[in-house]
Amino acid sequence: MVKGKKQESKKKDGDKVYKELEVLKSMLARALADYDNLSKRVERERGVLSKITSLGILTRLLPVLDNLESAQDHLQDTGLAISIGEFKKILNEEGLLEIVPKVGEEFNEDTMEAIEVVAGARDNIISGVTLNGWKFKDGQAVRHAKVKVSKISNN
Repeated sequence: MVKGKKQESKKKDGDKVYKELEVLKSMLARALADYDNLSKRVERERGVLSKITSLGILTRLLPVLDNLESAQDHLQDTGLAISIGEFKKILNEEGLLEIVPKVGEEFNEDTMEAIEVVAGARDNIISGVTLNGWKFKDGQAVRHAKVKVSKISNN
């Protein structure tokens, strides 16, 4: 009878150890999942912070590019053209795309800002472009393009 009690006691101890092992495995799995989620969240937040930092710098540089392009319109200088091209290449590498609206296209409020409304044959058609805009590749506008938009006159 003593042997039976010892075997029963060992079996109970083994069951207890097995249950504790299962609990520990479950806790480890949850801890690993929490760590993985934390890593992903930190990486996302790092990307957002990087984008915000870039946004601040880029919005301060865009007027400089505008001035260079304005000078190029008047001077037609090869060296200046190369510099502007390099400037735009860096902006593209930073994830920016130029918004270049064309006269006759439909107005898009997500990427364009209407600075003037003029009489026209059709509503919401671009009748003039004052300033090109810039947006991130994911679609968020950094600076809306400034355009003149036509509206049918009721006169």
